[in-house]
Amino acid sequence: MLNKNFHSVLKQRLFEVLIQSTQDLNAESYLIGGFVRDHLLGRKKAKDIDIVAVGSGIELARAIQQKLPNAKPVQIFKSYGTAMVQWDGITIEFVGARKESYSIESRNPKIFSGTLEDDLKRRDFSINALAVSLNSKNIGELIDPFNGLQDLKNSVVKTPLDPSITYSDDPLRMLRAIRFAAQLNFKIETRSLEAIKENANRLSIINRERIVDELN
Repeated sequence: MLNKNFHSVLKQRLFEVLIQSTQDLNAESYLIGGFVRDHLLGRKKAKDIDIVAVGSGIELARAIQQKLPNAKPVQIFKSYGTAMVQWDGITIEFVGARKESYSIESRNPKIFSGTLEDDLKRRDFSINALAVSLNSKNIGELIDPFNGLQDLKNSVVKTPLDPSITYSDDPLRMLRAIRFAAQLNFKIETRSLEAIKENANRLSIINRERIVDELN
């Protein structure tokens, strides 16, 4: 049975600060990615937390850093519009909601501002395209536009959009699909598995270090 109750998690100090900072900035933010997935599965939570802000993730990161005692200085990656804060052994990464456009010769996309749904569309798998609201109007609400919850229940790895496009755009996702299937004891959806076979040659644009990281 999946653990869909996030309210006890959001009472932790870090999330209280995230929620308050979101309100103070009159912003909109969401908890996404592996932390959400692992909570639903009842797995040990990762020390990496991903936050999407509709607007500036960097501005929210700065506000959080000022409110968390002994937090390390904000690290900003302007070319990607992302920021990172480290506090109490936890790494919190912030990104502004965005759309991406890829060229055939690179997995590094051009980035454009977007909505939460735009941001979730660009995620690698439906099980990682789940978001939890940190906004006062619906704190703790689970947002699931691509049926990731059902895929978690069915132990299936599949992409939010056409797998051929997803894997061609960023071929590293093919190795991530295999890694998640192995780590979680999930099956890769048939269409997705076929797309991996069809796009295997695209791995040639990935540097070897990234490939080794995924395999390890």
